[in-house]
Amino acid sequence: MKILYLTRGWTVHDRRFVGSLLGAGHSVALRAVEHLPASAMKDLAAPDRVSGAGWEAAGAMFWVRLPWMVRDLRRLVRDVQPDVIHAGPIQRGALVAALADVHPMVSMSWGSDVLWEARRGWGEWLASFVLRHSDALICDCETVRQRSVGLGMDPSRIVVFPWGVDLKAFSPKVPSRIRRVLGWETAVVLMSARPWESMYGTRLVAEAFALAAAREPGLRLLMLGNGSDRQRVRKPLETGRLTSRAHFPGPVDHEALPTYFRAADLYVSASRVDGTSVTLLEAMASGLPAAVSDIPSNREWIDGTTNGWVFRDGDARSLGDLMVRAVSERRRLPAMGRAARHVAEARADWSKNFPRLEKAYRTAQAHTRRSSDAT
Repeated sequence: MKILYLTRGWTVHDRRFVGSLLGAGHSVALRAVEHLPASAMKDLAAPDRVSGAGWEAAGAMFWVRLPWMVRDLRRLVRDVQPDVIHAGPIQRGALVAALADVHPMVSMSWGSDVLWEARRGWGEWLASFVLRHSDALICDCETVRQRSVGLGMDPSRIVVFPWGVDLKAFSPKVPSRIRRVLGWETAVVLMSARPWESMYGTRLVAEAFALAAAREPGLRLLMLGNGSDRQRVRKPLETGRLTSRAHFPGPVDHEALPTYFRAADLYVSASRVDGTSVTLLEAMASGLPAAVSDIPSNREWIDGTTNGWVFRDGDARSLGDLMVRAVSERRRLPAMGRAARHVAEARADWSKNFPRLEKAYRTAQAHTRRSSDAT
């Protein structure tokens, strides 16, 4: 099958999707709305079955260049004649495809595009427009599916599958040396790995740790990432003179993430809005229990008892109490981590979930044929 893959940039998730498509024998033409680095083709190591370019339309330039991108996409479809156009996120790549009126078109939600950007106003209208022009939709959780139906997507043409993880790369088997390097061998180590942005609640993690660390001197915090909330994230720790009990390695390459997961005892996410968080799945696959905000998508993975805990969304004190609980119930954490790994093995195996992507393609092709026959 010939796939035209239209995305926002070139993330580790895009690389995995395209790499798996190539591995399944498909050929791929890439278009990135914002940027497609020269290394992308090299990353995929399949020059005979992949081609690509970027439109360089980041930020406000997206709207300035939108008419040109629509025209260029129509030309590209005429030239490539793809069997399927795979496009996302909803208000970026999928919007270009919807305006170009190209088919069969599979929109792929990235979670926040439907749950955050489409919560009201212009973002909601754009999402509804795109979904009504989509032949099929890929989404990663029931929460996104329900919201998409509310925005006008036909539920019979939605394929739900968590993107999943590489269970071999993310596993609890190999010990990490990070605890020894940091001198944290006897501590209870918490880990946060979401971007430092308000929608991910990263500042609340820091606030909760400040509350918990005042009660439990044995707590330590691994806080990966960076973002526009940097000053507000660090302030509670600096005010409480706790920066010596936290480690900030900055953004970490995806290949290095397993080492950090294996250095922790409990994964923490205070995200306010989320689809199925791949980082949460990676933590679970690495044998970590999780303390997560009480939002529907997290509840699809963490039961609050056997494989992790749930705290009140937006409540730093509630999360802080769970951090303290991690110390008092430290002996339970390995068993909870094993339960988390079992869930990941059963439901978050990328190699098992990938065929649902091809199901979405077939769904889009069938809908396009029916629409053509009807006219």
